[in-house]
Amino acid sequence: MNINLEGKIALVTGASRGIGYFTALELAKAGAHVIACARTVGGLEDLDDAIKAVGGTATLVPFDLADMSAIDALGGSIFERWGKLDILVANAGVLGVISPIGHIEAKVFEKVMTINVTATWRLIRSVDPLLARSDAGRAVILSSGAAHKCRPFWGAYSASKAAVEALARTWAGESQSTPLRITSVDPGATRTAMRAQAVPGEDPQTLPHPSEVAKAILPLLGPGVTETGKLFIVRENKLVDYRLPE
Repeated sequence: MNINLEGKIALVTGASRGIGYFTALELAKAGAHVIACARTVGGLEDLDDAIKAVGGTATLVPFDLADMSAIDALGGSIFERWGKLDILVANAGVLGVISPIGHIEAKVFEKVMTINVTATWRLIRSVDPLLARSDAGRAVILSSGAAHKCRPFWGAYSASKAAVEALARTWAGESQSTPLRITSVDPGATRTAMRAQAVPGEDPQTLPHPSEVAKAILPLLGPGVTETGKLFIVRENKLVDYRLPE
């Protein structure tokens, strides 16, 4: 499927590596100008080189998503330069620790919630008016199967991703009557640094490369998308509805 994103402005968080890096690259290949956000300057510079190599363009924004004032300022800066935003990929996140709930340090739990939940809400708040100015606003919020499986020892991460999906679903409902379409994405186990941290004994070569996940995400950001408020499961390549517990 060829997706033409010429003239589109796309914001990607966590763009210096993994799924964020390759999604930013796919967006650039499709013609979008990418606003790439991450803490790691070197990773952003590598991404910029890769985007230039495929004939794309990017604006690099190095900052920490724990800096809420910087997230607020980002929306203003995008408005001043481009007047709108067409695509949001809220990808940045942290794992915390794999540990019994009662053993998680308060500062670790709070960091997971700050980066995964509060920063995502703050980002939505900052760019929602900009996405409303697009004729085909699209948002992808990266989630995880951990939001539903709630496996032992994954408490902080699971809780954060369940909260993120709740934010995405609520936002989708609030914008149902607008052109904005919002999708949560469960990428499945992927060959990333976070996965290696979570499951250190796993052979990474048995997992899909993040570039494969990025290619699956790209169609969710095209102008032809009609569904909103659903979950896209990458491993199954399908959108699924949410249901009440049975």
